[in-house]
Amino acid sequence: MCGIVGALAHRDVSSILLEGLYRLEYRGYDSAGIALIDNNRLERFRALGKVRELENKMSPEQPGHIGIAHTRWATHGEPSESNAHPHFSCDRIAVVHNGIIENYKSIRERLLEQGYEFSSATDTEVVAHLIDSYYDGDLFAAVKKAVDELEGAFALGIIATADPRTLVACRRGNPLVLGLGIKENFVASDVSALLPVTNRFIYLDEGDYVVLSGNDYQVYDAAGNPREMEIKTSEQSADAANKGDYRHYMQKEIHEQGQAVAECLEGRVTDSMVLDNVFGFDAAEIFERVENVQIVACGTSFIAGMVARYWIESLLDLPCQVEVASEFRYRKSVVLNNTLFVTLSQSGETADTLSALRSLGSDRYCGTLCICNVPESSLVRESDLVMMTRAGPEIGVASTKAFSTQLVAMLLLVVSLGRIQQRLDEKITRGIIAELNTLPRLIEGLLQLEPHIEVIAEEFVDKQHALFLGRGEHFPIAMEGALKLKEISYIHAEAYPAGELKHGPLALVDADMPVIVVAPNDDLLEKLHSNMQEVKARGGRLYVFAHRGAHLETDADDVVVEMDCDTDYITPILSVVPLQLFAYHVAVLRGTDVDQPRNLAKSVTVE
Repeated sequence: MCGIVGALAHRDVSSILLEGLYRLEYRGYDSAGIALIDNNRLERFRALGKVRELENKMSPEQPGHIGIAHTRWATHGEPSESNAHPHFSCDRIAVVHNGIIENYKSIRERLLEQGYEFSSATDTEVVAHLIDSYYDGDLFAAVKKAVDELEGAFALGIIATADPRTLVACRRGNPLVLGLGIKENFVASDVSALLPVTNRFIYLDEGDYVVLSGNDYQVYDAAGNPREMEIKTSEQSADAANKGDYRHYMQKEIHEQGQAVAECLEGRVTDSMVLDNVFGFDAAEIFERVENVQIVACGTSFIAGMVARYWIESLLDLPCQVEVASEFRYRKSVVLNNTLFVTLSQSGETADTLSALRSLGSDRYCGTLCICNVPESSLVRESDLVMMTRAGPEIGVASTKAFSTQLVAMLLLVVSLGRIQQRLDEKITRGIIAELNTLPRLIEGLLQLEPHIEVIAEEFVDKQHALFLGRGEHFPIAMEGALKLKEISYIHAEAYPAGELKHGPLALVDADMPVIVVAPNDDLLEKLHSNMQEVKARGGRLYVFAHRGAHLETDADDVVVEMDCDTDYITPILSVVPLQLFAYHVAVLRGTDVDQPRNLAKSVTVE
């Protein structure tokens, strides 16, 4: 959520900043703005709504060789042009800010006493005035003094009219990257914003500052000491995030899942085993000691963890706990000996998950493992072991291919733990890997159901509520189906274990309450069939996503989607694909903003 772009060059940078904002739209935002220095004067453009509204307010070649830009997701103060960034102090300091300043009220009161006036309801404006109060000709020194007073999690970009060839940026809790060009340099929340102008990056560490000055740059640590940083070359291409021939990014990313899974498996498995060290060079030593697994995540990643718990406990006979990060970080938990702490995150910057990792204080943890899609993210850099999901850029806020590749990574973890601890026999190991190797092809087959699912989606255009049911490892898949539908179509959707239906949710079932059932051909099929009959007896309409071979007794009124999922281990990964397509087409027919649903952000970097 929120996005920062900054640039210092010998050419006009307005088009660079605008392009960067367009490339950060996926993060979620409600307003956008740009500040440039032209002839030693600050020029500011702000707009409520999309970046295109901001662009419409600017001339095609707005002059300015230095500038900062921002997409805002409202925290303090409603979405409005006056609350949009950048924020000014006395028309001489401009600031953009991601995150939250927790002690802004006390700083604001002090600044009011000093005579500063406020024109917004944001916590960000105090930063601009605070820097201005310390400025005596050295912008970096003023920024550092101000930051030393701030409490919270944030990233900042600052420019000043008195120093029109200097841009200062810093990070504390929120991501920031430095992009290096030829006699021009940039900062951004994400490398994707800068790929059109550079592929050389420095990933700032927690507490770092960077000063862009003229053609040069210097990174400083939290204490203000200069430091040398490794320059890394990104393998992403500038056009990697284009929609191509698809109507929305989400549709494109659903269709990319087969390739994403293949990339996740590439070089990590043979026909019969998971290769050594795919989780890191110390993985074998740590995995030998594991007696318990603790998974912490948020949103869709949390649901992936719930699926993994079924695998870990049923296949490895290891205890496994799964918890929402925002709850885990604020409660006292009992840590079992030799617990492997696993975090799942698409972005690697999810604030609650990152804080949970940083709060670990027990010596009973034998190691930390991060499953993530973004190299050089904070979770990746701060974990003992890492597996990158290699899903590629995921722009749609509602996660699809990141979810399926997380599940693949967790199944690889099961195989690795099982082999090292001798908890899996060779037949099961070979079976899991054989199925994983067929997964890309099977996903491609399921995508052929799209025209059929699109027709079914028409029945949900006027619906306001829906129930999803599943059993066993498919209960979390039902949860994911419900989450996708509510995220992008705004239909109130809830998921329950099918056996829980008679303990309350059945009271909701009538002719106006559609019930979506995930029906795998497994040992619980007969139990699930009984639950479906409970729905039908109350006049409910069933929409059954059934695995081929699950011979369910259905009536003409029931809507059945037959899925080719004749597998033993990877069925949850397969089952989610038609549910993603279903949610997508319902949202399209209802006319919602599929890729950027209201009130949501792709990367939740504030608490």
